[in-house]
Amino acid sequence: MQINLIALVMYLTVMGITPGPNNLVLAASGINHGFNRTIPMLLGMAIGLGLQIGILTCFLGSLVAWMESLKLVLAVAGCAYLLWLAFKMANAGQPGEQGETQAMGFAGGLLFNWLNPKVWLMGFNVVMVFLPEHMPVWQAALLFTVLAAGVTLPCIAIWAWSGVAIKRFLDSPRRLAVFNHSMAGMLAMTAIWLLVEMLPAGLAAQALSL
Repeated sequence: MQINLIALVMYLTVMGITPGPNNLVLAASGINHGFNRTIPMLLGMAIGLGLQIGILTCFLGSLVAWMESLKLVLAVAGCAYLLWLAFKMANAGQPGEQGETQAMGFAGGLLFNWLNPKVWLMGFNVVMVFLPEHMPVWQAALLFTVLAAGVTLPCIAIWAWSGVAIKRFLDSPRRLAVFNHSMAGMLAMTAIWLLVEMLPAGLAAQALSL
């Protein structure tokens, strides 16, 4: 099976540009910290996503059973972290206030993907759908890493820039508070939805029936 590069790029583009925890956090950071201070986090997220998909490509084949057993643990840990982040976002101060939350930074962006259920789902799908049978795994991992980072970077940059673009409309404390609470609510709902998506089928059905 040969890699369908067009389909892979389209998949990465759709997943990179659609709403999710990374993009919501980037938009909020653009509002509260500006684009320049968001760039390290932006680069960390894009590079981290590429590296995560590359690592999954290398190890998924031999560790698929182990990874499946950790799926619930990863989902719960990721959901808990995103809910905590939503709480911090809802309580973010005015730009320039003492005690204002700091921008996440490159390392934070790099590590953020490992607790983002959407990135895990994205990585699993890339490996399971696009991994070619006759290409050495390390070559596929390198290709997926470069493509994922390169395609995702401009997609998520749009969200950081959009936060900067609408900042002038949030010049009052009340409007900014409404925005932060709205983004926090969306992040919390996204976290819960992703948790349900990653639950085993039986548990997911029980959760949805409650």
